[in-house]
Amino acid sequence: MSTENKGLMESVKDSLVGSIKGTGEVMSAVVDTVSGTLVTTIKGTGAVGTALTSAVSDVVHGAIVGTAQAGGDVGTAAKGAVVGVLKGTREVGAEVLDTVSTSARVLVKSVAEVGGDIGGAARNTVEGAIAGAKQIGLNAEQAASAAATGALRGAGEISQEAVEQVRKAATGMIAGVKVIVKEPFK
Repeated sequence: MSTENKGLMESVKDSLVGSIKGTGEVMSAVVDTVSGTLVTTIKGTGAVGTALTSAVSDVVHGAIVGTAQAGGDVGTAAKGAVVGVLKGTREVGAEVLDTVSTSARVLVKSVAEVGGDIGGAARNTVEGAIAGAKQIGLNAEQAASAAATGALRGAGEISQEAVEQVRKAATGMIAGVKVIVKEPFK
């Protein structure tokens, strides 16, 4: 992780620790912090492609670590992070579905890193993708599929047990949307 990216992750983490400890509100704090940070970063650097993926990864990782440090619910933070990513990337015209998938992958790995429930986080990530998609006028099934696919990729980087937990939690009918993973996972 570069110094700049470490700074981005630390900035998000520190902002959320203060906000969550101050208000106890996880969802809106994460949505606002993730969205605002991405808009500022993307507009300030013109991040696209790999730079955008890196920025999204650092921001959502910071959201989970910050929430965990503040004693907040990381599942709620995962949901809020995806809503924030959707809002932020849509505002600056970035490729939304790719960022949802990347976010879900990083969120599952980050929740595992802080000792959280990865199945619950994966489900919340898909729920966040559905809610965020509806808020910005994106196809909810496509967003949910991108989130579930990314969550399974992240779980695959952890263990086969993690893949099974995520598969059970993040596929099927969620929030009234049929979630289908687009790629085969073993």
